[in-house]
Amino acid sequence: MQTTTLDLGPQAAETSRIVAGVRDDQLCHPTPCPDMNVAALLDHLVGLTVAFRLAAEKTAFDGGPSADAEHLAPDWRTRLPEQLAALAAAWREPSAWEGEAEVAGVRMPATAMAAVALDEVLVHGWDLAVATGQPYRPDPVAVQACREMIGDRTDATDEPDGLFGPVFPVPADAPDLDRLLGQTGRDPGWSA
Repeated sequence: MQTTTLDLGPQAAETSRIVAGVRDDQLCHPTPCPDMNVAALLDHLVGLTVAFRLAAEKTAFDGGPSADAEHLAPDWRTRLPEQLAALAAAWREPSAWEGEAEVAGVRMPATAMAAVALDEVLVHGWDLAVATGQPYRPDPVAVQACREMIGDRTDATDEPDGLFGPVFPVPADAPDLDRLLGQTGRDPGWSA
C-alpha cells in the first residue's frame, strides 16, 4: 500500500501535452477503450480530473466522470490542461493524503485514491496518445507507482470494482509501461 505521497504533476503535464496535440479531425477516431472514441475519452478526462481533484479536497461530488462524446465541453482544449494542473496541485496538499477520499460513490484510503487518480491520468493519457498517433513519455515514477497499486492480476475476477478489463498477456521482461497496460486490460501494441 502506498504510504508516501505521489507527485501527479509530471504525469499530468505529459497528458496535457498529449491533449494539446489532438486535432479536431481525430475526435471520431477509435481508442483502446472499447466503445469510446477520442471525444468520449476527452470527456472522461474532463470529468475524472474534477472528480479526483475534489476527492483530494475532501469535497462531495455528485455523480461520476462520464465518457460521452456528445457531452464533451467545447472548451476542452483549455479546460483539460487547467484541470490536470489543478488535480496535481490538489494532491500536493498534505490534507489530501489524510483519511479517506471518495469518487463516484467509492470510498477508500486517500493514499489509495491518489494512486487510482494517477493511474487514470497515466493510462488514459496513453489511450489518447496512441489513438492520435503521438509519442508518449510517461513519468517512470508514476508507472512504477501504478504497477504497485494494480499488482499482478491474473484474470478479470481480480479487478477492483470493475476498473479494468481482462488482463492482456504481456511478457514478464516487457517494459514497465507495457506490463502496466497489460494489467489494465490493454494491448500495448494497439493502434488505430
